[in-house]
Amino acid sequence: MELNRNLPRVAADGPLDSTVMGLLSDRVELLPWDATDGGMGRVDGLYTYGHPTVDAAMLDRLPGLRVVSNYGVGIDHIDLGAAMDRGIPVGNTPGVLDGATADMGFALLLATARRLVEGDRYARSAAFTRYDPGYMLGREVHGSTLGIVGMGRIGEKVARRAIGFDMTVLYHNCRPRPQVEDELGLRYVGFEELLAASDFVVLCVPLTDRTRGLINASSLKRMKASAVLVNIARGPVVVTDDLLDALRSGTIAAAGLDVTDPEPLPRDHPLLGLENVVISPHLGSATDRTRLRMAEGSVANLIAGLAGKPLPCPVAARPPERS
Repeated sequence: MELNRNLPRVAADGPLDSTVMGLLSDRVELLPWDATDGGMGRVDGLYTYGHPTVDAAMLDRLPGLRVVSNYGVGIDHIDLGAAMDRGIPVGNTPGVLDGATADMGFALLLATARRLVEGDRYARSAAFTRYDPGYMLGREVHGSTLGIVGMGRIGEKVARRAIGFDMTVLYHNCRPRPQVEDELGLRYVGFEELLAASDFVVLCVPLTDRTRGLINASSLKRMKASAVLVNIARGPVVVTDDLLDALRSGTIAAAGLDVTDPEPLPRDHPLLGLENVVISPHLGSATDRTRLRMAEGSVANLIAGLAGKPLPCPVAARPPERS
């Protein structure tokens, strides 16, 4: 993209994918993320693609900033209060990725319960020379009890999938959702009751001060020894060292993680060596259709904000669910 000083100047962290680049072509002048240090002149917009930190200090270095647009829905990396205090709108893409993320949650649940990744490695290895019906037994998903922590849009989609597996679904949320309970046959329970009663626990909460470290040594001990933990929320919702200890000691049976803390884990991290963990590289929204809609929505927010128009999807005061 050729530089054009008449175009709005947007600092973007990247590398951006080809769809985003095509949508922005000839509409903005793209700057490297280093422009946020204030040393490259005017910055009119921020486009956050890989969850870089946007805090009050950065916003103060960019006095002409008109908009912050996030590729995805989770905005825990953006100081929303600081942006609002400065009159800078923040946009995201709610509702676009709910189904894809719920699919990923169930993929991890099934893969972990049935030891699919471990089985794949074994089936490809020289050790697999005969079929043994008593080997590599997993856990049945159908007819089991699922506990969903966070009954927002993604949590509701997970619940709908669980119904197809004849699961009993419990949920915990910041407030009950009686309409969803009536429609889907869910039951609202306290957090500790959910942990104790569930065969599978799926995390669908946003990352906030309240949910950071929600799953720790104490909460893991309240789960069944046969239980599986699935995290499609944010990595810091789970205390990594506590989860590692729980998986090693048999406090819980297994975990399926689409996100970790840190992300990615160091290549020598002991969690990567455990057989009872399935880890994916933050693929919750990684489908062609969903990523196209994320690109279109985030660019629409950016262009609207640069023009001083209302954003199609402005972020509310309360942080939404993850991407």
